[in-house]
Amino acid sequence: MDSAALWITIGLLGQALFSARFIVQWLASERARRSIVPHLFWYLSIGGGLILLMYAIYRRDPVFIIGQGSGLFIYVRNLMLIQKEKRQARQAVPADTTDQGVEKA
Repeated sequence: MDSAALWITIGLLGQALFSARFIVQWLASERARRSIVPHLFWYLSIGGGLILLMYAIYRRDPVFIIGQGSGLFIYVRNLMLIQKEKRQARQAVPADTTDQGVEKA
């Protein structure tokens, strides 16, 4: 496979990952019967975005580079916010729940 064909394949792989996120989001929303954005959506966004950014850099396309580069920042930031929310939820749970409702003698 020559270099151009390899990069076309890489670009198509990135686009496939990037597009898969919408299928994941749609299926999760249908299952929940409401609009939701599952964590996998953001991971697929990062994976597809990184590969498409590599392809854009290879193509030396500044519009594509700016679009994918800025999108990556947003995807990573959303995962950071999700992790922060999870940490806060864990901290809100009482640490010692083993003796609840049991009187000590």
